Amino acid sequence: MNQIINMIMRQVMGRLINKGVSIGFDQASKLGKGRKSDGSQGAAGTHVSAEENAGRDKMGRDQGKRARDMMKNMRRLNKF
Repeated sequence: MNQIINMIMRQVMGRLINKGVSIGFDQASKLGKGRKSDGSQGAAGTHVSAEENAGRDKMGRDQGKRARDMMKNMRRLNKF
């Protein structure tokens, strides 16, 4: 009986984790689409100050850190 419960829990947890990762990647791609590649102009074609670029760079680093942390947690959860 315990094996059956463990099997069902693995399947449910796997689906939840996969769905969460998919949602996370979708959100990350939405954030990345609003940013221009050269960094000197904003989305509306206006000039972007150095402070705004620094803020965007920091947000990008923070987003990368969150993605790395998510991957670490995924690996931990997939061990059971």
